[in-house]
Amino acid sequence: MKRKIFKLLKRTLLAILGLLVLLTVTTFFYMKKAKFGKQPSGERLALMKKSPNYKDGKFVNINHTPELTEGYSMLGVTYEFIFKKNERRYPVDSIPSIKTDLLNLPAELDILVWFGHSSYFMQIDGKRILVDPVFSGNASPIPQTVKSFKGTDRYTVDDLPDIDYLFISHDHYDHVDHETIMKLKSKTKKIICGLGVGAHFEHWGYNIDSIIEKDWNETIKLDSNFTAYTTTARHFSGRGFNRCNTLWLSYVLQTPTMKIFIGGDSGYDTHFAEIGNKYGPIDLAILENGQYDQKWKYIHLLPDEVLKAAKDLKAKRLFPVHSSKFVLANHAWDEPLIKISELNQAIKLPLVTPVIGEFVYLKNNEQQFKQWWTGVK
Repeated sequence: MKRKIFKLLKRTLLAILGLLVLLTVTTFFYMKKAKFGKQPSGERLALMKKSPNYKDGKFVNINHTPELTEGYSMLGVTYEFIFKKNERRYPVDSIPSIKTDLLNLPAELDILVWFGHSSYFMQIDGKRILVDPVFSGNASPIPQTVKSFKGTDRYTVDDLPDIDYLFISHDHYDHVDHETIMKLKSKTKKIICGLGVGAHFEHWGYNIDSIIEKDWNETIKLDSNFTAYTTTARHFSGRGFNRCNTLWLSYVLQTPTMKIFIGGDSGYDTHFAEIGNKYGPIDLAILENGQYDQKWKYIHLLPDEVLKAAKDLKAKRLFPVHSSKFVLANHAWDEPLIKISELNQAIKLPLVTPVIGEFVYLKNNEQQFKQWWTGVK
């Protein structure tokens, strides 16, 4: 009897070991796919190592930034996300949107068009700018895992005009989509990104002369009276198992007539006040508001912190993004917009909350927006 039990255990262990080996080999070869990008190396890596923000083989935040709030574990967070799902994480209805003609915009029109989550297009003072584009309908390297909401994929790369400047805040999949980036190649003149991120674009066939990689607190002269200032953020990066091997950024974009803050992803910290004191007032602050949780409060803004950050930046208007397209947290899909609207009643900061595709007139501070999420199930 003991011998039979021993043989059964041995076969079971060998089967488990075989499965683990197969999974490891499959993962290894899958992660060789182009979509995962490229690790920085050579001269690029040497330049990264000179950064004061690069320590012990990775980039670090200005202040200590745990991935999870004290008292929580990654295992517990993963279990909750998989097995304790909020029933309203996904909308039942289609998300409303408007299809506008971006290919034939009058040159004098200064507008912003949001595509959901953190992707948006701007035409300002004669320049065309695209930020963190994701048009594939998936915010993950694994197909069919982080799918976009119904109604949020009205636009494709074909709907975009030529882009003067493609701004990348960091290299996570919900901000840098390989499929989209490949289709943009013939339309994009310059890419602005953090140190190391250019390795992905070079790997994907972009001309190295078109890639501008910068550290925090640098100045990029884009054109006459067009300047981008690279500013700090409190987040992390990585497209594979290596984390923080590329730099995450926010930007202050100074055009001939406006100052716009491109926030990317960031938890709350002292850097917002520092940026506001140095560059403020900001005409339009674009800040993440969504996919948050108290459990990872150091790397994403909670709704009340979005308003605090906007105040720190001395913002005249606030555009809350990072919501209404993908599920990356356990809150209801419309909670970010509901909460920030309620909290803002005491502050009354002009909120920019367009429907996907709606024109935001960048120089019209009096433009009003409907709470389009009301009544959407």
